[in-house]
This record gives sequence, structure tokens and C-alpha cells, in this order.
Amino acid sequence: MNRFPAAERALRAAAPHELPGVLRRVLTDQYAAQAVELFMADYGLTVLQPVPGSQPAPQPVPVHSSPAGRAFASQQPRTESARDGRVLLHLPVTVRGDRIGVLSVTLPDEDEARRHEAELAEIAEVLGREVLVADRDTDLYRRARRRDRLTLAAEMQWQLLPGRACSRREYDLAAQLEPAYAVFGDNYDWSATADHLMLYVTNGMGEGIEASLLTNLAINALRNARRAGISIADQAALADQAVYAHYRGRCYLSVLMFDFDLDTGRVSVVDAGSPRLLRLRGGAVERVAFDAQLPLGMFEETDYVAQEFHVEPGDRLVFVSDGVHAAASPKGEEYGEAALARALQATRLLPAAEVPGAILRELTSHRGAAAPEDDALVVCLDWRGRPDGG
Repeated sequence: MNRFPAAERALRAAAPHELPGVLRRVLTDQYAAQAVELFMADYGLTVLQPVPGSQPAPQPVPVHSSPAGRAFASQQPRTESARDGRVLLHLPVTVRGDRIGVLSVTLPDEDEARRHEAELAEIAEVLGREVLVADRDTDLYRRARRRDRLTLAAEMQWQLLPGRACSRREYDLAAQLEPAYAVFGDNYDWSATADHLMLYVTNGMGEGIEASLLTNLAINALRNARRAGISIADQAALADQAVYAHYRGRCYLSVLMFDFDLDTGRVSVVDAGSPRLLRLRGGAVERVAFDAQLPLGMFEETDYVAQEFHVEPGDRLVFVSDGVHAAASPKGEEYGEAALARALQATRLLPAAEVPGAILRELTSHRGAAAPEDDALVVCLDWRGRPDGG
């Protein structure tokens, strides 16, 4: 009767680096688990990496062709039967829509799996929140996410990101960057209040560390202005001043900025560069174009003007950097809006969290074996809004 509260207390009391060990002990003691593994989704969302702790250490699990991967993709528990009659229960570890990984628990038989599934799913939810808190004080979980070594520029960019997905009753939001282990300039940022969602999609200039430093300066300048409570047009102006003051016009940054009113669906927009927006509404895909304004930091004291448009319940908005729409095939053909429209149609039944990865896989097929010449960023927003207007 008291299993779940005991497990929750143990996880909350665990030291950050001891969380996997405490998890194994409590599930063994309280739920007769015979093996417990925590897997973290890698930066490229291609494999689930085991968090070290058990012996022998399990192998990474593919996201797209395994029972654990299916639990991760569907966000539903999945069972896997072993030859000896035992059952592996795979449970998604997710916090507010941000998919962190999978908890895999081996139980003696199918009856035990059915009996404990609901409580173990709740424990996986608690675990996700505890991992996010523990991540502030240990590198254990960030190291577990790495299939390969990150470049320094990529390390800086991933540290800057708010997460890879988030969900509220008004919307689902997700994003992915490629090449995940060597990205250097593209970025995204979001922040929500009770009544607003602010979203930035940035397309960095340059390569390597210099591109990452430019993006870090711009994003933190935007955050500083946003946290002062000013409009997105003034946020753009203050970030523009910060970038120009440092680079004097030698480097600049393209950004597409949005302020969504969660009550009404009205959106204020500042279009300062090359990222693009496509909308899927009622089965039709169209590009939503805005009046182009100067990138941040190109000239001194640029004034920015916000435009408006409206989103409706059921709209899917997909934002891409020029590393997507301008990516060239081996024959030199750009990916372009027609291919993007086909990709949006092909992925229309997928949840928002799956769309960026699916589009980037289509992009890889278009590009062929050649190494990407630019970062590629895809952000997907599924809008539900507030049907009652409040």
C-alpha cells in the first residue's frame, strides 16, 4: 500500500549522482524488480544511452527499432517478454513534454508487470523531475547522453537551450538541431507565462567557436531584455545594440521572434533574418512570410517593428533555419519550400515531438552522403489554444 510514497521519498532524498543506484534498490525492494536500467536519449535522438551503474553495463538501444525506443517514441509503456518468462517493462521518462529517456524494469512475470505498471509509470515521472534537478549538480546524466564527443561549440549551444520539447494544454512544442554533436550557430529559445509564449528561432553566422560565442551573446541579450518585461520589438532593439557594440557590424545574427497570446491566438512577430515559417492548416501547407528587417548587430541602433498574425486551433507551425531550406543535394538542388511542404504532409500524423527529427532525416536523404555545410534547425509548434478564450 505504501510502496509508491516510499519510492518517491527515496528518490527525492537521493544525492544527485546516487539517483540511479537508489532507484535500483527501491524498485528491487518495493516491486520485486530483478533488473532496473535508466536510459537517456542521446543528443541526436538516435539511441538510448544507459546511465552507468549496473554491472555488466547494458548496450545502447536504438530509438527506432527496439521496444524501449517504441516506448520513447509513443510515450506509452511497452512490454517485452524474455525467453525465461520474465517481462521487461519500458516506461517513458518525460517532464512536461520534454522526453528525457526510458526506465526499463525487469519483473518476474506478466502478472507482476500488469499489477505494477501504473505505479511504475508514476515513478518514471518522478524520476524525470529528479533527474532534471540532479543535472544541476553532476555531469553524470549529460555524459550518459553522449554517443560521441561533443565539439566545444556544440557543448556551448546545448548548454544554452531550454530543452527539446515542452507541452501545455494550449500547445506542444519541440525542436532538434543537426549535426547534434558538432552544431555551432543555430539555436532556439522559448519561455512561457500564464498568458504568453515567447519563441526565438536563430540562425547563427560563421563557424565553430566564433559562431557559438555570437549566438550566446545574442540569446542572453534577448533573455535579459525579455526578463525586463518589454515587448519583442524592444527586445530585438536591445539585443541588436549588444551585438553591434561587441562586433561593430563584423558579425550579426538572424532571428525570427514570436510572442503568442495564449488566450486569443494573436501573435506579434519580428522577422530579422533568414529563418522561415511554414503553416499546416486544414491539410494545406503554406509559407507565412513577414516584412524582413535587418539581422541583429548589422548596423548601429536599428529600430524594429512587430507585425501580427493569427493562429487557430489545429494549426501546425514549423520553423526552419537556412541550413534546412537551402541545403543542397549532390546535384546542387536546394531542398526548398516544395520539399519542406511534402515533408510536412508526410509527418502530419506524427506528434510534434517526432516532427523535427523526421524532417531532418528527410533532409539527410536529400543531402546524400556529403557532410552538412551548415547547421540545420527544425522547430515544430502544434497549437490548440484556449477554446473558451481564457
